[in-house]
Amino acid sequence: MKLYVKYMVSLRCKMLVKEELKKLGIPFVVVDLGAVEIMGELTQDQHDQLKMNLLQSGLELLDNKKSILIEKIINVIVEMIHYSEEVPKVNYSDFISEKLGYDYTYLSNIFSEVKGITIQQFIIIHKIERVKELLLYDELNLSEISYKLNYSSVAHLSNQFKKVTGLTPSYYKKLKKKRMANLENV
Repeated sequence: MKLYVKYMVSLRCKMLVKEELKKLGIPFVVVDLGAVEIMGELTQDQHDQLKMNLLQSGLELLDNKKSILIEKIINVIVEMIHYSEEVPKVNYSDFISEKLGYDYTYLSNIFSEVKGITIQQFIIIHKIERVKELLLYDELNLSEISYKLNYSSVAHLSNQFKKVTGLTPSYYKKLKKKRMANLENV
């Protein structure tokens, strides 16, 4: 049986979920990317207790199919953009559809209905957050970042960055460096 827990992928979150399962004596097979595979079925008391304990830790046990599917979509996107070495070279729609085993139009409609934005807008937001991170690490130049995140060109990345943040990537980087320098001088 699989349970779905709303959390961003992190070692800390996985550990919290494992601890709660152990505390409640619920045997599990694996805790991974928002999903927990347990052995057997949960009693209603175990389910309620797990839900309450996870909430106290800032995590959420998902109960309805729509919420579970939305979390799966989010997890695929976050994993793809923030934790993969390279963003897939195929269409995002094809990648997500293939990864989750659902028609993209179906996924897109449910996502928009629940989240109030399209999957594409969500991807753009996350790509721009990743660009911000990479700019601050200062290990890659804008061309390398553009390539890494599968932008068609540096100009496309820059235009999208400015549209979302209101700043050019280079100005953003200067601003952040200036803020860091000011913090160090305090």
